[in-house]
Formats: sequence, C-alpha cells, structure tokens
Amino acid sequence: MSTMNLSLNDGVHILTLTNAADGNDNRFTTEVMEEYIAAFDSVERYVGNTALIITCEDQKTFSTGINLDWLSQQSATQQQDFLNIFDRMLCRFALLNAPTVTCLNGNTYAGGAILAIAADFRLMRADRGRLCLPEINIPLPFTPVTQTLVSLLPNKQALKNMLLTGIAYTGEESKALDIVDSIHPADELQSAAFGLGKILSTKDRATYTLIRNNMRPEVQALLNALDG
Repeated sequence: MSTMNLSLNDGVHILTLTNAADGNDNRFTTEVMEEYIAAFDSVERYVGNTALIITCEDQKTFSTGINLDWLSQQSATQQQDFLNIFDRMLCRFALLNAPTVTCLNGNTYAGGAILAIAADFRLMRADRGRLCLPEINIPLPFTPVTQTLVSLLPNKQALKNMLLTGIAYTGEESKALDIVDSIHPADELQSAAFGLGKILSTKDRATYTLIRNNMRPEVQALLNALDG
C-alpha cells in the first residue's frame, strides 16, 4: 500500500504523506523508506530547476518517526537493514540535488522530526502540533547519521534541551528558538510552503546544491560510508 504521493505543480515537486489515519502517523518501516528513496530518485531525475516540499494531508500529525511496534517484530538482521536504509534515506534527503522544504502540519516527533530538520527550510503550523526528539525517553540512541543531522539546528541550547530532556516544542516556541523558519495559521500553511518552494525552484539547481552541501560535508561522508 502506498503511503505517499509525489506530484509536480508548476515546477515544484510535492511529496504528500498519506498514511496518518488510524494511528499510523506516517511512521517509518523499510517499505516506507523505499518509497521515500524512490520519490527522491524521481526528483533527482527531473530535468530543470525545481524544489521538493514534503507535506501531509492530515491535520494532526506530520510524522512520528519509526514504527517501533513493527521494528520490534523484525529479526536482528532486518532491524539493522532498516536502520541502514533509514540513515540512507535521511542522507539522501539532506543532500538532494534540489532545494527542500518540510511543511509541518501537526505533531513531528522522533524520526519525523529528524526528517524535518534535514530539510533546508521548515514551516510549521502555529496553533497545533509539537516538534520533539524523544529518543532519550524511548530509549533509543542516535546513530552517527541522525546525531549529525539534528546538529544542523542552529540553536545549540535548544538542541541540548531537546536531546537530553525530550521536550516537545509548540510552533511558536519552535519559531522563537530558530528550530523552524516560520509559523502559519493552518489555512495558510500549505500556500506559504508552496510559495517558498516556488521561489526556491527558480534558483540554479547545481549552484544551490553545491552551496548547501558544502555547508554539511559530514553528511556526504556518512552517505559515502553507507554506500560502501
């Protein structure tokens, strides 16, 4: 079953997450990681300037990260395979050869928050939803990839609080702490994200990618290690 839909609107790619209902919360499994990577492949093959927005059709949840119930039922080998493809997916997104935006319509937790942080820009709903890295309370250690990606956040005091306490920040708090770039009313969030994506899609793709990726060389080194 597909858990997301990739579309192209006026030169902007929009990846809409569609598996939030019935408590699924757009959580991650190996098959879901493969869908993300396939979507990234499609964007990277696109000829011409573009941008990618990841958003969700649900009004409560963006993503709550790894499906831990599912993961606990996998063999040790399958669990490691999942962690490897999870890391690879995050690196691919962080280094995508196009500008990236995440549109956070609701709760954005754990792996979902790491995915959001890996984007170039984050827009969040002002009146509902929280952003949280609760791994300390799960408990689930960060991998070298996830630790590196969350460290992209500019506010190191806020990052320390998130990592070591598992605090969940509202949209207003996230904006005040520079965790997200802007916050918007629910009825304006999607249009704001598309507007930003449209602006970014006019940038020279190769130049943008080079500048952005030179800001995060450690991510490229980690992806190289994953690819062997």
